[in-house]
Amino acid sequence: MEIAKNRTAILCYKLTLAKEGTEISDIPEDKPAKFVFGAKQLLPAFESNLLGMKTGDQFDFKVKAEDAYGPADPYAVFDVPKDTFEVDGKTDDKMLQLGNTIPMTDNEGNKHMGRITKVLSDAITMDFNHPLAGKDLRFVGKVIEVKET
Repeated sequence: MEIAKNRTAILCYKLTLAKEGTEISDIPEDKPAKFVFGAKQLLPAFESNLLGMKTGDQFDFKVKAEDAYGPADPYAVFDVPKDTFEVDGKTDDKMLQLGNTIPMTDNEGNKHMGRITKVLSDAITMDFNHPLAGKDLRFVGKVIEVKET
């Protein structure tokens, strides 16, 4: 049976940054991932590279940044006033550390994850891009099983 729309594929794979080779995730064969194809829950380029594959097939493909999480948006990086993080007049300095990711809510009530890239005396610079924005990805793995959903 081939991977096709409305079928479940069970996969093991490694996801790395295509240029740097840095490992992002490792889905081992003893703890595989299950994906329903055509449910619009996967990157379209990920799906298209796997369509038609069968149990036992191996894969190794790259997905360009623009076909993955898009380019990094410079407008998604901006300063947030430090007093935004105050609770009862105090800020938690442990929370406001470089690299920390903090859930934020915009004026319309939408939730966004922001990563701290700089701590200033009166503001925090946050990057609201997806962590993989601007990155080409490489998937290397194997189709363990394909079945009807």
